[in-house]
Amino acid sequence: MIYLDNAATTKICEKAVKAMEPYLKEEYGNPSGIYSIGRKTREQVEKVRWTIAKSLNCKPENIFFTSGGTESDNWVLDNGAYLGNHIITSKIEHHAILNKCKQLENEGIKVTYVDVDKNGFVDMEQIKTDYKDGFENPVRTSLVSIMLANNEIGTIEPIRNIAMVAHRKGVLFHTDAVQAFGHIPIDVNYLGVDMLSASSHKFNGPKGVGFLYVRNPKEMMPLIYGGGQEKGKRGGTENVAGIIGMGAAVEDSMRNMSARYNKEKNLRDYMVKRILGEIPNVSLNGHYTNRLPGNASFTFDGINGTSLVVIMDEEGVCISAGSACAASAEKPSHVISALGIPKEKAYGTIRITIGHENTRKEIDYTVEKLKASVKELRAKS
Repeated sequence: MIYLDNAATTKICEKAVKAMEPYLKEEYGNPSGIYSIGRKTREQVEKVRWTIAKSLNCKPENIFFTSGGTESDNWVLDNGAYLGNHIITSKIEHHAILNKCKQLENEGIKVTYVDVDKNGFVDMEQIKTDYKDGFENPVRTSLVSIMLANNEIGTIEPIRNIAMVAHRKGVLFHTDAVQAFGHIPIDVNYLGVDMLSASSHKFNGPKGVGFLYVRNPKEMMPLIYGGGQEKGKRGGTENVAGIIGMGAAVEDSMRNMSARYNKEKNLRDYMVKRILGEIPNVSLNGHYTNRLPGNASFTFDGINGTSLVVIMDEEGVCISAGSACAASAEKPSHVISALGIPKEKAYGTIRITIGHENTRKEIDYTVEKLKASVKELRAKS
C-alpha cells in the first residue's frame, strides 16, 4: 500500500509509541495526585507543555491540552461568542470552524464569511472593512479566525498581516494551524496570533489529543467545568499517554522539519510536473509555490474524483477526494467551490498529500496508475 493522504492523518512515529507505552501500563498515576507516582506523571505532562511552548516561541502557561483541533477550534469560537456577537472567518475553513459558526448563527451570533481568490488567499480588503464596533449598532466584532494553511489545497495564508489588521481594530485573532504545525516553522510572536489550534495526529503523533495556544489565558472562558485541570479552563483528568506521545512527536517533527520539508516539497514538485505534463485537461488548485510542502490538489476534467479515489485504492494507492472530514459529502468541496471552479468541474478534484516516508518510486507508480485510471474513467463518461 502507498499512503498519500497525510493531510487526513499521519502514521504515528516510533518515538511517540515508545514514549506512550509506559503510560499505558505501569505509569498510571493521576497527574493531580500528590503522591510520588502522580507527581512523576505531572512532571512529564508539564515537560510536554514546555516542549510545545519552545516550538512556538511562547511560555508553557500559554499552552492548553485538548482532544484535538476540532475541540480547540470550538473552544475559540465559543469564547468569541462570549466576548461579542460578530465573528469573521473565511469560506474555506475546516468544518470544525464552519459548522460551529453555523451553530452560533442559530444562537444569534453574526458571522461574516470572507471570500478567497482563485489561489485560496483571503480577501484582505473584505477583512479590513467588515468589522463592527458596537457603537452605531449593537453588533460588535470579537474574533477573526483564519486558518494558517488550508487542509485541501495547501495554500498558506498571510497570517501576520491579517493579525495586524485585527489588532488595529482591537479584535482577537485565531488561526487554525492543524495542517501547518509540525510541517512549517511557526513563531506565534512573529505571527502575532492570540490563539492557535493544533492536532497531534497531523504530525505523526497519536489521535485524540491536541492543544490550543492562548496568548492571554485570562481572556478565555472555561471549556469544561470540573476539576482544576488546565488551570481550571478544561476540567477532567488529562489524556496522559496521548499528551506524552504528542510531546515525542513534536520533538521529532521539530528536529527533522527542514529535511522533511525539502523531501516532501521535492517529491511534490516532481509529481506535479509529471501530472500536469502527462495527463491532459488537469489543473493544480491553490497557489503553485506558497503552499504546504507535501500538498497537491488537482481537478481533472470529465471524471468524478470519488470514482478515481476508489480505482486508485484498488491499485494500492490511498488518496482522497478532499477533506477526510467531508469524504462522504455529495456536494463538491466548499473549498474548491470557493475558488470559483464550476460545480461540474469541482467534482473531478482529488488531493494527494505526501509524507516524509514516501519515495520517488511510489510517486512514479502513483502517476502511472493515475494516467491509466483517468483515461479509463474518461472513456466511460
